[in-house]
Amino acid sequence: MAKSNDLAQLISGCKSGNAESFSKVVDTYASRVYGYFYRLTGNRETSDDLLSELFVKLVEKIGSFRGGSFESWLFKIASNIFYDYLRDKQRRKKTLEVLKKQFESEVSDAKEYDSDRIDKLQVQLNRLDADTRELIMLRFYSQASFKEIAAIRSEPIGTTLSKLHRGLKKLREMMK
Repeated sequence: MAKSNDLAQLISGCKSGNAESFSKVVDTYASRVYGYFYRLTGNRETSDDLLSELFVKLVEKIGSFRGGSFESWLFKIASNIFYDYLRDKQRRKKTLEVLKKQFESEVSDAKEYDSDRIDKLQVQLNRLDADTRELIMLRFYSQASFKEIAAIRSEPIGTTLSKLHRGLKKLREMMK
């Protein structure tokens, strides 16, 4: 923990865009905030991602710090990031559950017509990575537009189109 005069100088340096000041703030608080995230998630990779997001937010929002306890302010941002993570995780889980149910019902309906081909498609879909499988399911089973998919995944539409194109190409090759 930094002394209050040192901390005030660091915050002032951060507000003026001094990279060294940001570096010192990161060095000072990274282990404590990482521990906070780790205790909440139980996952190192997720904790690393949340910690990185926190320090990006710090750079973006340091100008809004108006005094008081810097630690309280920083941990409030960390708390908001964690709750955003939980909401996003819950949204994805619900979306995948709905898509899975739709997919299962459509697969059972389609088996009457071409069960061998559908079985092969199911096997090949399961062999794709989760990210690609999700894209294909969003596009073809939930009939979401490219714009909607990009918004759901919080990525540029060009990235979504590119990933979907590569995924479909791979699935076609696997179906041969």
